[in-house]
Amino acid sequence: MHAPARPFDVLLVEDDIADAMLIEEALAERGARNLVQATDGVAALEHLRNPDSPRPDLIVLDLNMPRMNGRDLLRILKSDADLQTIPVVVLTTSSAPDDVAGAYTSHANAYVTKPVNLDEFEQAVQSIDSFYLDTATRPPRS
Repeated sequence: MHAPARPFDVLLVEDDIADAMLIEEALAERGARNLVQATDGVAALEHLRNPDSPRPDLIVLDLNMPRMNGRDLLRILKSDADLQTIPVVVLTTSSAPDDVAGAYTSHANAYVTKPVNLDEFEQAVQSIDSFYLDTATRPPRS
């Protein structure tokens, strides 16, 4: 793994404080990450539409949150010309077929069910990070 030219910007949309801390720790182990956390879709959209906020390289999105859930946020993100190219990985406890199908229908880039085991949870987050930030070619920043 080579060091990136700049730290990657990750927007975590997650209302569970414990899960958010675990995700942050797992990402930090892989290298420099600027992690911004929003606890619901409304806060995430406010951050994304703020011209002073850096555009994230990756959005990690939970489905079940207050105010605006991840399903609604995903639909908004993928229908917004300014935001639709940001990779969105759904990371959630739900493995319900309707949730999985709905996320992909709304153009999620990936769907990962949160493992219950702590080590597996950390590995899942690091795998998402590795693929989207190290392996995949991303569009240029605008």
